Amino acid sequence: MRKLIGATIVAVAYVALICAGTPAGAATDQQTLTINATVSAKAKLTLGVAAINFGDADPDVVASIAAGENPVSVTVKAQTAAASAVTLTVQANGDLDSGTDTIAITNVTWTATGAGFAGGTMDTVAQSAGSWTGPGRRDGTFSYWLANSWDYPPGSYSQTVVYTLTAP
Repeated sequence: MRKLIGATIVAVAYVALICAGTPAGAATDQQTLTINATVSAKAKLTLGVAAINFGDADPDVVASIAAGENPVSVTVKAQTAAASAVTLTVQANGDLDSGTDTIAITNVTWTATGAGFAGGTMDTVAQSAGSWTGPGRRDGTFSYWLANSWDYPPGSYSQTVVYTLTAP
């Protein structure tokens, strides 16, 4: 009998707790909220330096001159669709120019580290420097080299190259 009374008291207390949470005659209402976000395609390219420099060297001793800034860090960031192609190209605006003499820009090459980054040869036609699929951040390095030659006239040479990152 004591067990029955104890069980009954526990059951009544449990029912009272449940009912206390929802008073008799209580009303409820619900509303929905729609959350919208707009994300546009974006592309951001960061090179670790704004200029590279090749020092002078004896062509009999140094066949290929490394840029003093090697390796140059490069970061590619893209917001694009999952299956979209992300590309990085580089194009020289002309040959290395001293004002009176030139050195063919194709004498400048680069190597690359990092997934998707590609080495190549500078040209006045756009060259691939990297390709990926979908959004994300990619980090790598480029190291630049100038083929050394006895055929270069003395002078200070310069040229601008343009890197273009495309994320449709």
